[in-house]
Amino acid sequence: MKKKIIAFLLALLPLFATINIHADAIKVVSDTAYAPFEFKDSDQTYKGIDVDIINKVAELKSWNINMTFPGFDAAVNAVQSGQADAIMAGMTKTKDREKVFTMSDTYYDTKVVIATTKTHAIRSYSQLKGKTVGVKNGTAAQRFLEKIKDKYKFTIKTFDTTDLTYNSLNSGSIDAMMDDQPVIEYAIKQGQNLKISMKGEAVGSFAFGVKKGSKYEYLVTEFNEALAQMKKDGSLDKIISKWTGATKATSSTPETTTPAGQKATPVKAKYTIASDSSFAPFVFQDSNNKYTGIDMDLIKAIAKDQGFTIEITNPGFDAALNAVQSGQADGMIAGMSMTDARKETFDFSEPYYTANAILAIKEISTITSYKDLKGKTVGVKNGTASQTFLTKSQSKYDYKIKTFADASSMYDSLNSGSVDAVMDDEPVVKYSISQGQKLKTPIKGTPIGDTAFAVKKGSNPELIQMFNNGLANIKKNGQYQKILDKYLKKSSSNTSSSGSTVDETTIWGLLQNNYKQLLSGLGITLALALLSFAIAMIIGIIFGMFSVSPVKALRIISEVFVDVIRGIPLMILAAFIFWGIPNLIESMTGHQNPINDFVAGTIALSLNAGAYIAEIVRGGIQAVPAGQMEASRSLGISYSKTMRKIILPQATKIMLPNFVNQFVIALKDTTIVSAIGLVELFQTGKIIIARNYQSFKMYAILAVFYLIIITLLTRLAKRLEKRIK
Repeated sequence: MKKKIIAFLLALLPLFATINIHADAIKVVSDTAYAPFEFKDSDQTYKGIDVDIINKVAELKSWNINMTFPGFDAAVNAVQSGQADAIMAGMTKTKDREKVFTMSDTYYDTKVVIATTKTHAIRSYSQLKGKTVGVKNGTAAQRFLEKIKDKYKFTIKTFDTTDLTYNSLNSGSIDAMMDDQPVIEYAIKQGQNLKISMKGEAVGSFAFGVKKGSKYEYLVTEFNEALAQMKKDGSLDKIISKWTGATKATSSTPETTTPAGQKATPVKAKYTIASDSSFAPFVFQDSNNKYTGIDMDLIKAIAKDQGFTIEITNPGFDAALNAVQSGQADGMIAGMSMTDARKETFDFSEPYYTANAILAIKEISTITSYKDLKGKTVGVKNGTASQTFLTKSQSKYDYKIKTFADASSMYDSLNSGSVDAVMDDEPVVKYSISQGQKLKTPIKGTPIGDTAFAVKKGSNPELIQMFNNGLANIKKNGQYQKILDKYLKKSSSNTSSSGSTVDETTIWGLLQNNYKQLLSGLGITLALALLSFAIAMIIGIIFGMFSVSPVKALRIISEVFVDVIRGIPLMILAAFIFWGIPNLIESMTGHQNPINDFVAGTIALSLNAGAYIAEIVRGGIQAVPAGQMEASRSLGISYSKTMRKIILPQATKIMLPNFVNQFVIALKDTTIVSAIGLVELFQTGKIIIARNYQSFKMYAILAVFYLIIITLLTRLAKRLEKRIK
């Protein structure tokens, strides 16, 4: 009987092994930059033919995949060393590779082709004599060039990435380049200064691969099955044409598939919704210190329609993202674009807005097309889809690009004439026009993505359902369009959509309209600075005393504390305390324990200032001549009494000026913790600027505020210093 049971279990082992393999995430590696097969788009997510194909295969075969993009050579080595399970990277199927990899059926037949700049066309290989040809290392193009280089007497220069090859060609360090034909054709469509004047050379086909003889060879069989299905139903052709064909423009109002008239049941008594703090017209603070905008009106209308209660917080975009992930908020609405990377972390509603990037110019400008930008300067916010678009088209239209950190300074530069045009999200441009900016938009916008409501993946599904139902209902009854018109249509009166009737173009108007907000922010700044510095003094004195202690262990503890805290930037320290620690606790205990932003900021500032104060204390004590300690001890006075009665009184006088300086630094450092969403004085100023675009005047007001406060506190501290001395 026992033998039969053992035999039965052994027979089931392969089945168990297969189940375990499928349960684990399959690690798929790919190239870093090989458009249109894989590349990082303007939204910082990887996209392309290979990404879409492997995701479709994973969907058809129920794979759980984890895709990373270390680069082609690193990807090949990762699979061979067992650090990854499979490779999908535009890899040509060759006899040499099939000795190392088990490769799938091919999914793309490729050609390699010579490309040059538009002004230096090469129409035959014989024209390459004495020239240098660039090529990406380890590719079929490189192997082809190696075969013919002696015949046509040219030099080969290899590069790690395609973009480096393009840059070298444009700078003249190479005369031509060879790459896969679809890659170069895609680059030309994106505005690269390239030209193909020769026919391509067939070099092979691309395939998916795993390490030969590994336990993941079953993936190739399943890939082939899915690939055959995709070829049959046309989905493979759709993916390839998506990245090699022309893109289609979309409306700013995406269609809703959820039928109107439905209503879902809320599970919680109240839902916490996180949002941005300054992204007009989606969310911003009006003159009454209340948050308003498209997103605010939209979520309130949907909540009313569906009958659920909400509490909205506005910590800022990055802080809102982390709040939802850490469980501090149930959902997020913040002009947030849906991307493949975000879909791995969040569940999204149906899109409620499709944004376009659009060019804006002054009303008196004569620019009517991109051709008119030749020789001119175009402003754009750094790291945006607008910047990506302008960079791709720069060589075609021959304009200069000037980047800005925020919209307000960009629009100020346009008004002052330091740039001739700006490119920004269409709703942002329309809002600035509604606020009185004398701008116009002569060229049709370019689509950059869909905006949607989000929750943490796997949580609050009823919230997504209620949002979709409510969105469908308010679209049907016309309330949705009214919300958009409220913020995007140019106002015919002098009253802005923020509700302000005071002229905010003057410093007096800014103060009159926003003094309550500024005083509130100032109060938080002072409370944060005073409380954190008081705690820092205690921390600093303790560790400063440790650093001069005769006990070696205490000296080591102090040294480690000071080195660690001073070695971590304050912004990272605040972010770790506010977001990292709650996530760590949740992963260990399964319970969510959010930390208040003011508490997190206080802890971060206290630790940071405490480390520097510890060094001030150590330096002050060591500045007292060592002979005084020796003389005191030789008279039989204890170490602690010597410190209290002799050393510290002298050291305190030495330390006081440095304490004053450190307090001033701590007050200035409060601006850094605005990164976690704490609305202190500096963040308050940024919120006001986001509404009215009066950056120069607002920053001047903030500078005066800080100057007055720091001057008063410094004089107070110096008076206290004189009394002590």
